[in-house]
Amino acid sequence: MDAYDEDPTGPRAPDGSAGTRLPEETPRHVPPPPRAGVAALSPRYQIGAALALAVVAVAACVHVLMVFLSLAPANTVTKQHGKAIEEWLYPEFEQNWKLFAPNPLQQNIAVQVRAQVRLRDGGVRTTGWTDLSAQDGAAIDGNLVPSHTQQNELRRAWDYFAATHGADNRPVGLRGSLSEQYLRRIVVMRLYRDDPTSREGVIQRVQVRSSTTNVQPPVWSRERVSDKPVYRQMPWWSLTADEAAGGVR
Repeated sequence: MDAYDEDPTGPRAPDGSAGTRLPEETPRHVPPPPRAGVAALSPRYQIGAALALAVVAVAACVHVLMVFLSLAPANTVTKQHGKAIEEWLYPEFEQNWKLFAPNPLQQNIAVQVRAQVRLRDGGVRTTGWTDLSAQDGAAIDGNLVPSHTQQNELRRAWDYFAATHGADNRPVGLRGSLSEQYLRRIVVMRLYRDDPTSREGVIQRVQVRSSTTNVQPPVWSRERVSDKPVYRQMPWWSLTADEAAGGVR
């Protein structure tokens, strides 16, 4: 068979005869897709665009930081750079809402109580001050699953009382008397449970006070605050018959 003979394995004509092999088609060169965006710019303009994006990113970060500092509670940074923060924000970017509501606590508030107890022999004894908040703190410290009562009962009762009483310790509104009764029942129950003197007799009256101590600033801060506790003391409260008889135990 020479070069002009038909290939028996080649393509066939419609009548079954051997067809002629066609030359293979040369693949065409497909150009790459055109570049878009920054990549389509020349190197000089790419550098300019990168610098512009960097400036915008830095300005956005500075603005977010300034807004955050203006809304955050007073701290060392805002005290040292407060004027610069105000010049950046006002009047164009003024905000009238607070980032933290309420502000993080900067004071330790402890609820303390003492009682007048009528003993079995008829005498009356006044107990010393019992720090109920310290007892809750000791129960929570190191406890992986502290109870809701240990964490919140006394604290929320005092917050409720303080919100419904004025600076003169008089109730404000209809909830004032209810908050006083609620707080009184809690402290009486705690005294009957934990105070040895109270368990020896019947509690006649109780007196509650709060001890507020400022949280000290970090060592690197120039701020100085007093570390002496400030007391808010309630008058003596007489107990109702069911409270004095231990009905709230």
